Amino acid sequence: MRKGVVMRARKGFTLIELLVVIAIIAILMAILMPAMSRVKEQGRRSTCLSNLRQLTLGWIMYADEHDDMLVNGDTGEYGIHSDQTPWVLADWRSGMTNRQKIDAIKNGAMWPYVKELKLYKCPTVTKIVRGGTHEDIMRTYSVSDAMNCKDWSSMNAKMIKKRLEIPNPAYRMVFVDDGGTITSALGGWTVYVTEERWWDPPPVRHGDGTTFSFADGHSEYHKWKDPRTIEFGKQVPPTAFSPNQPGNEDLHWAAVAMWGKEAMHQ
Repeated sequence: MRKGVVMRARKGFTLIELLVVIAIIAILMAILMPAMSRVKEQGRRSTCLSNLRQLTLGWIMYADEHDDMLVNGDTGEYGIHSDQTPWVLADWRSGMTNRQKIDAIKNGAMWPYVKELKLYKCPTVTKIVRGGTHEDIMRTYSVSDAMNCKDWSSMNAKMIKKRLEIPNPAYRMVFVDDGGTITSALGGWTVYVTEERWWDPPPVRHGDGTTFSFADGHSEYHKWKDPRTIEFGKQVPPTAFSPNQPGNEDLHWAAVAMWGKEAMHQ
């Protein structure tokens, strides 16, 4: 070693220091990932709410141009509106190609008023299991049976045909994000008028709730409160007709939003 030259030892991380750094990063990721997931979900929910608002504005425009008549909310299951083109044609049959599903939307009565395919589905859903296979999904929204979709006279449920017949439009649901489940995307989405049990499964789409639109044109997120609602809504595969759920406030809210304030009081 030359005189006057000082040798310095090279510094680096020890194994223990590296493990500590890795552990800290892992802890930070564990803290941040749920928060990032929530932010992502809030973004999807906001998009879904916007889609529903625009669909409902189209729904209102249709009524304005058709002597106040509501668009046919059925998509081919009920077949009770032979004189009216459905808002979308049947797009739920097994084995349909993506082209056929798109054509079903474009040939529906709503297309002249809402000409964007992306507005017919929530960004959360891309595929659905139908007939044992995974299929692309083009529509996740259904119409409330009360809004010119299905008249359930057997349970004293009044279907509304004209927009001016809707009492308290700010509280009467029109569209629901049901995720395109096979049990409700066939026709519309429905709930019992007086029975304390679910007919179609309650959608659990965004957290523990889902998005709805209302006849005055606004949309909102509704969070379910009763654990029985969430349990039944999360069944895989989804099924209709839940057991009785006495005192379920979610059922009461959905029945009144669909059928009016007389529901659950008959």
